[in-house]
Amino acid sequence: MRRLNWKHERGAVAVEFALVFPILILVLVGIIEYGAVFNAQLMVTGAAREAARSMALTSNTGSATSAALAASPALVPALKSSDVGFSSASCPSGSDVTVTITYNKPYLTGMFGATIQLKGVATRRCGG
Repeated sequence: MRRLNWKHERGAVAVEFALVFPILILVLVGIIEYGAVFNAQLMVTGAAREAARSMALTSNTGSATSAALAASPALVPALKSSDVGFSSASCPSGSDVTVTITYNKPYLTGMFGATIQLKGVATRRCGG
């Protein structure tokens, strides 16, 4: 049997780790960015749902906008009233109202671009 000489293999693990480490970091950053964007998308959709509910009950765009802003307190930067759009300014009973929220979410690291545009849409029947 031939005996292995490990002296010639010194440093191989360090070189392999140096080659794999950047890929692992990129995957980790991608997972973190995806989680942050997914969380923001859920908040934008929830804010649109709350605004549609408020608009269907009160037929008041001001209170519906306030409901959307209150439903998304963890968005950074905060949701603005100009990000909230309504299909109509009034909500007569029996018709539908659609609320669309468009939000530009900045990436945490900037590795994948500056921002991503998220959109939340909700529709409710007016009058209850």
